[in-house]
Amino acid sequence: MVSVPDPWSRFRAATRARIGLGRSGDALPTKALLDFQLAHAKARDAVHGQVDFDALAEEIGQPCLRVDSAAANRESYLRRPDLGRRLDTASRAKLKPGPYDAIFVVGDGLSAAVQRHAAPLLRLCLPELKDWLIGPVILAGQARVALGDEIGALTKSALSVMLIGERPGLSVADSLGVYLTWEPRPGRSDAERNCISNIHAHGLSYETGAARLLWLMRAAKAGKLSGVGLKEEALPP
Repeated sequence: MVSVPDPWSRFRAATRARIGLGRSGDALPTKALLDFQLAHAKARDAVHGQVDFDALAEEIGQPCLRVDSAAANRESYLRRPDLGRRLDTASRAKLKPGPYDAIFVVGDGLSAAVQRHAAPLLRLCLPELKDWLIGPVILAGQARVALGDEIGALTKSALSVMLIGERPGLSVADSLGVYLTWEPRPGRSDAERNCISNIHAHGLSYETGAARLLWLMRAAKAGKLSGVGLKEEALPP
């Protein structure tokens, strides 16, 4: 019998997307179906994963401050995205004004990706910012991206940098996103932010992510802006 080469193999080698899976009757082959069910289970688990902020603070090795959003628990966080965008009363009282050039916020978001990725990224970035006045690293529970706006405003930070677990997908369940907002304050729109996405083992490396982040931070400070007005043509590849 002549072996027929799989025409999809070279495409699958270049992407984690599910392509050319084949079929068994009118359904997926068993292996493809089981792989899909496993990925779906990992994505569901990621949404409900909890970050050990005490361990994360030790790994970061910098002064940290623990805060929480107004979402009292995970169920509230998932059902009420608006609560994840603002601090609870106790956390608001913890934040002291700088002023700072930048404040880093590490939020759990929709996966616990910060547990694995936040500290390595910060260790690459912070030593390169010795000429910046950086506030304590804020560790935020039940956090949405916009929580960094209120934190930045209360700490009088010119720039907020939010590291947060991205929504898990069926190919990656622990991806880290970074969002930068110049002159953060409640009410900022997503068009006023810059985003670096897909930092994980099979995506953007820590080194590339850190290089992009540092470039964006310096460009934001120089131009006093972020978002659609901050063009990225000069970003490192």
